Amino acid sequence: MSACCTPGRACTGASTAVLPLPAVRRPAPVEAGRMTELPDGTFRMGDAFGEGYLADREGPVREVTVAPFAIDTTAVTNAEWAVFAEATGYRTDAERYGSSYVFHLLLHPKAAERHVLGRVPGAPWWLGVTGASWAAPEGPGSDLADRADHPVVHISYDDALAYCDWTGTRLPTEAEWEYAARGGLDGARYPWGDELAPGGREVCNIWLGRFPHRPDRSGGRTGTVPVTAYESNGYGLHNTSGNVWEWCADAFGPGERVIRGGSYLCHASYCNRCRVAARSHNTPDSSTGHGGFRRARDLAPHSPTEERSTA
Repeated sequence: MSACCTPGRACTGASTAVLPLPAVRRPAPVEAGRMTELPDGTFRMGDAFGEGYLADREGPVREVTVAPFAIDTTAVTNAEWAVFAEATGYRTDAERYGSSYVFHLLLHPKAAERHVLGRVPGAPWWLGVTGASWAAPEGPGSDLADRADHPVVHISYDDALAYCDWTGTRLPTEAEWEYAARGGLDGARYPWGDELAPGGREVCNIWLGRFPHRPDRSGGRTGTVPVTAYESNGYGLHNTSGNVWEWCADAFGPGERVIRGGSYLCHASYCNRCRVAARSHNTPDSSTGHGGFRRARDLAPHSPTEERSTA
């Protein structure tokens, strides 16, 4: 099931000779108002409903304690990444390898045929596309027009670390991510409760329709939405279910890192991973059109934590 969610760098043999990593120059300050501070606490982590995939190791449910930390209220946006790229000259793994993975219905017409390197075995809706990157998310011919406030995508784990280093932050641990994503709810399926569409309302950006060929939204819309498009959870975090997968600091297994949150392609028929306990994985140099991240940072243990505050 992992390939259908997160194709890795080697899936289509699309890798080319990679260029050396550039040096990342002067750090930028952490933006005021960008993070929410969370107190230390103990919560029940894992799948309380027995709905996870065995290979994902979501269970058993266990009590986990986290120290005080701060975490982004949203995923990092295209506008924010553009500032980083301009200031440092950083080139992502997708840019250095010369390709990344694009969902087939999103492929730009100018990228058709000659830019498609192949389809992912077992998940043919994923295309290896030359020239696909954060600035051209659907391949050559696409751009970020009207998407400054969408999450940046085609970001590898290594890319996310570089951005965190530049801003004096880090990636959240998997436990921190789930603690924050739950928004204070104990053992719930989603950040808002146990029902996917409470009262019939759409509360997250996942696939609606027959996957992977027929989206049911008006105009056939699929792909990312603005990072604040849906209501935040009890801790002020937006889109911790759906929109884009988010890298965590933890290793999943040898050579792979944990990703959390699901994406705009999650659907009960094949990938029930928009649940808050769900987890998946990919290699640190892999990037996709539905992969981004949010940042975290430490708080001093003696900091006042009786109430949450905005950093």
